[in-house]
Amino acid sequence: MKKVLVTGGIGYIGSHTVIELINAGFHPVIMDNLYNSKIDVLFRLEKICGKKLTFYEIDLREKEKTNEMFLKEHFDAVIHFAGLKAVGESVEKPLLYFDNNVHGTIKLLEVMEENQCKSIIFSSSATVYGDLNPVPFQEDMPTGVTNPYGRTKLMIEEMLEDMYAADENWRIVLLRYFNPVGAHESGFIGEDPRDIPQNLMPYIAKVASGELKELSIFGDDYNTPDGTAIRDYIHVVDLAKAHVKALGVALKEESFFEKINVGSSNGYSVMDMVKAFEKANDLTVDYQITPRRAGDIPEMRADIEKAKVILKWQPEKSLEDMCKDIWRWESRSRT
Repeated sequence: MKKVLVTGGIGYIGSHTVIELINAGFHPVIMDNLYNSKIDVLFRLEKICGKKLTFYEIDLREKEKTNEMFLKEHFDAVIHFAGLKAVGESVEKPLLYFDNNVHGTIKLLEVMEENQCKSIIFSSSATVYGDLNPVPFQEDMPTGVTNPYGRTKLMIEEMLEDMYAADENWRIVLLRYFNPVGAHESGFIGEDPRDIPQNLMPYIAKVASGELKELSIFGDDYNTPDGTAIRDYIHVVDLAKAHVKALGVALKEESFFEKINVGSSNGYSVMDMVKAFEKANDLTVDYQITPRRAGDIPEMRADIEKAKVILKWQPEKSLEDMCKDIWRWESRSRT
């Protein structure tokens, strides 16, 4: 059984991926500094999986502690989620993002190299495409970021590409994914931001629950059919399965490097998502229009042909599934 380190494994996408790794016969080990996540998720994961999970509370920048963990566990591969991810916050606090995301990844890669663990699936982002490419985004398009968060992702991609060029014994997959939403069907885990949500769907859910007064829609003057920004939303469970597929493909090869989009290939506007959530859950969501948010672009949508061919993966869950699952999670988390 292959042992896989999941950095940021208590976080939203990481926690769902832990479940899918176990379902696929892997042995995940979780590492998280709990900066943007809660330890309760570990206990919920154990309930879902029906087993005790190995967890280390370590910050990636603590190289000595990370190395001690590697020496003890002898990992076959790493799925790297750990990092700060809010576009707006990155514009306000760029140095925080460079230190946490880039510096932390450098330390992780140093430890991996020193321990001869050369297989990594990196949690990248569609933000690396910037705002100059036509949709849908394809992996061979030029990159160009519009905010510090996206820049950290692109810098890490470039580091990994340079490492592969220097040593082709690495097996690397850069998963550029779009907008993950939804929650595990059990309702035990889902997206749980510490403060006011930076992402649309948890914000909608918290307004629907009464925790927040109203949704702020950042701009209604984009060049889109209803004026609100369009994004490619993918169910978090589908996204988690893509990581497992990528890992399985990479581990079969002696040398591997790919950049692969992971999305639904469908574009939905902010207003589309509000209406879909209301319809799926028979609820009303109050909202107000506010000025555009720094760093946002009008439309993002994925071309996922490469994922279909190389990973033998495509999304299975619908927009209705996304809306119902996030509301199930929101409702359960408040009881």
